[in-house]
Amino acid sequence: MACHCKRGPLVSAPPPPSSRFSLSPSLSYGFYGFTPPPFFSLSPPPPPPAAATSGDGGGIRAGAFARGGRGSGADRSLEARAVAAARRPLCLARSRARLRSFHFHAKSSGHAEGNWDRGISQTPTNTDAAAVLHHQESTGEGRNASNQMVKNCWCVTRVTTRLPVLLLGSSLALLAVFLVYFYAPFWSLRTVPGPPTRFPIGHLHLLAKNGPDVFRAIAKEYGPIFRFHMGRQPLVIVANAELCKEVGIKKFKDIRNRSTPPPNVGTLHQDALFLTRDSTWSSMRNMVIPLYQPARLAGLIPTMQSYVDALVDNIAGCPDQDCIPFCQLSLCMAIDIIGKTAFGIEFGLSRKAADAAACDDGDDGDDDDVKEFLREYKKSMEFIKMDLSSSLSTILGLFLPCVQTPCKRLLRRVPGTADYKMDQNERRLCRRIDAIIAGRRRDRDAGDGAALDFIAALLDARESGGGGGHGGFALEDRHVRALAYEHLIAGTKTTAFTVSSVVYLVSCHPRVEERLLREIDGFAPRGRVPGADELHAGLPYLDQVIKEAMRFHLVSPLIARETSEPVEIAGHLLPKGTYVWLAPGVLARDAAQFPEPEEFRPERFAAGAAEERARHPYAHIPFGIGPRACVGHRFALQQVKLAAVGLYRRYVFRHSPAMESPLQFDFDLVLAFRHGVKLRAIKRTNT
Repeated sequence: MACHCKRGPLVSAPPPPSSRFSLSPSLSYGFYGFTPPPFFSLSPPPPPPAAATSGDGGGIRAGAFARGGRGSGADRSLEARAVAAARRPLCLARSRARLRSFHFHAKSSGHAEGNWDRGISQTPTNTDAAAVLHHQESTGEGRNASNQMVKNCWCVTRVTTRLPVLLLGSSLALLAVFLVYFYAPFWSLRTVPGPPTRFPIGHLHLLAKNGPDVFRAIAKEYGPIFRFHMGRQPLVIVANAELCKEVGIKKFKDIRNRSTPPPNVGTLHQDALFLTRDSTWSSMRNMVIPLYQPARLAGLIPTMQSYVDALVDNIAGCPDQDCIPFCQLSLCMAIDIIGKTAFGIEFGLSRKAADAAACDDGDDGDDDDVKEFLREYKKSMEFIKMDLSSSLSTILGLFLPCVQTPCKRLLRRVPGTADYKMDQNERRLCRRIDAIIAGRRRDRDAGDGAALDFIAALLDARESGGGGGHGGFALEDRHVRALAYEHLIAGTKTTAFTVSSVVYLVSCHPRVEERLLREIDGFAPRGRVPGADELHAGLPYLDQVIKEAMRFHLVSPLIARETSEPVEIAGHLLPKGTYVWLAPGVLARDAAQFPEPEEFRPERFAAGAAEERARHPYAHIPFGIGPRACVGHRFALQQVKLAAVGLYRRYVFRHSPAMESPLQFDFDLVLAFRHGVKLRAIKRTNT
């Protein structure tokens, strides 16, 4: 048999006389995915009945509908036409639909001569179809019904045969839209050089493998300005001192904001100075800067010195003098200083070495409010990260930023998710800080002396109208809360890392240690606390040591900025909204600015030295550059200098046998020692 599913009659060879002609359902319908009904068959039709049967059973009485009488030529002609109509489909599926349509019309149509539809069998035959067709044509319904039947069959066939094509086309269209969306940021920055990306993670695999050192390798190969992709988001990295000056100072008006904060930081972070934008940032900065004036910082020296003395006592009380967890102890000192100077409360982590260990793991089971506050602070620091171990909304933001915020809003309502935990932790932190602020307001109203803490100063600035004259900005409680918490974030891990880095590097350079001890011993008697002027100008070599330690282990190797207008940098036109990140970590190891950059040599920062004069003034920017530089850098340096003086008056340090070499680092919000710094403390006897 030859069967062609085309428009036109079905052409088939005559069957052998001794066999009936039929198609196997599995062969005929397997392609279309359905099983034929039991009445469907392409067998030759039985001969027409010679006479009408009587009674309720049996077949339908065709003569009741024939105009030309029983067995007339017209009757046989109609039957033949019905059979031909059933056997000339465009495909087998259309044949089935036609016979079903015959059955439907026979069941749903009436006739004036009686309930003729009772005679139609449940398994329609070609004779039944002929009778129905005869009836439809005799009543004028045949042509319309036949046309509608063919139209329905044609639509079903078109949808059935074109469904795979439609699915494939839709998939390709969605893929094209996604690729256009994914690569649109790259296209606008295609002129900026950079290494090949890996879809869809960009260059994240390089960052995971090499850490911040990857930027030095890329700058060496692609030049001082290059692209670095974090998933979909391209960053324009600037690794040249003059270009950093252009971005941070000369064109600050067009690149004044930090990059748009990711959704993994909440309002507690976004309402503070670091992430605010445009006029709000300007007004807030103008109000905060007076709080860091030298006179005010000088009044904080006794408070800072008390916690430095506690750090020294903790070292003396450490049970294993050959393996002192210096990073933990210095972090507890920094947290206690911020607790007292920013919040006006006593955290008490520097009281003894046992408290220092509790500061690190935070699982002592104490339900004290301060301990709970510090646990929540530690959790909030863990949530601020942008890698593949972050929350689901953060990971989605690397590839589909458009769905990140809706996803976060949804997931923070689902218990157990990272977004939910982060949201709940932030709510608890806000309540605790609000309670602290309310307590400081009550103490101030009660007249309990002049408070020097940061919250009290902010409350005074707000009530005196601070900020109200700057673009209509008014300091609210949420801003006070966020600024105080930002003080805790920015002034703890960074300070602890810098103090640990200074002690670690000095301990493995005896020549530097000898000169530093000579300066510290000679500038003032051991028991006298240095004043602000002495810290600023009376210890020049200590200042050089701190600068070199910050160059060698830079706590913030990247500085984030975002263009607010189209701007041209190094011949590349950057559209509005481009992330422009400065790379002070690359500058700090630039051999053109710092000869022999892998050598720890504090003398390179000596005033008047040839290397200092030849160096670009913005080659060393550990606290940022321009108006967006860290407003609290004097506060931080004062802590570090007081700690160094207090430590080296009583101890010298050597690397512990348990100390790893070389050092390994983690980079989340800031740089950190992966396994801490472990030192051996040697008490000085000649002082």
